[in-house]
Amino acid sequence: MSNAGRGADAKLGRIMVPKSYEVLADRLRQTILDGALAEGARLPTERELVSQTGLSRGSVREALRKLEVEGLVKTKLGRLGGIIVSRPGNDAMAHFVTQFVRGRQLTLRTVQEARETLEPSLAQMAAERRTQADLEKMSNFHAELVDAIGDREQFAAINIDWHNAVAAASRNELLSAFLYSISYDVALSTISEEYDTEEVRQEVVKAHSRIFAAIEAGDGAAAFRRMQRHVAKTRFLTKAREDGDLPTD
Repeated sequence: MSNAGRGADAKLGRIMVPKSYEVLADRLRQTILDGALAEGARLPTERELVSQTGLSRGSVREALRKLEVEGLVKTKLGRLGGIIVSRPGNDAMAHFVTQFVRGRQLTLRTVQEARETLEPSLAQMAAERRTQADLEKMSNFHAELVDAIGDREQFAAINIDWHNAVAAASRNELLSAFLYSISYDVALSTISEEYDTEEVRQEVVKAHSRIFAAIEAGDGAAAFRRMQRHVAKTRFLTKAREDGDLPTD
């Protein structure tokens, strides 16, 4: 068979051309993540980006909207405002983790298993790396927790803050951001008259005191064990609901 004959049978397949706003978003994203644009720097205005790129205003706006969802830019109003470069924070990660959890219809069991795996190690690292400022933050949240012991919803909110303060003291931004991302779902699952009684909240306060003492003493092994017991006990309280859907509000 001739080369010409074989060439006639070749099939190239469909060629996918990226949309113009995706190309601009990719270019701006790379510039920000590479550090060429520092956090707090202002991007060119929409009009300037249209002029510089030759794209339509609609494409420029769509690219900026995409980056805003990713937490890489934010719009600041006022005379000194504009499109400001930002670094992805805990809220940006929480947005995508929550979408994954809800979109995959993950159960409470999955979230609790992640928490049980994560939190003891974060407590251990916190004991080894915490600063005086970290200890003060944990102590302040603990005092607020004690004051809120009669208010179920307020107690749950401050409880999240305390656990996230421990995680932040670990100095592992990735793991602490992930805990932040799942902490809301955990709280929703435990704030119920069924088992969230004042007696249970008293036990939580005692557990936090023991964990804090280990962190303050710099005893990583004790902090790991005490946090492990604490989250395991919390999981035991919600065991009956583990295979059901996570609450959504």
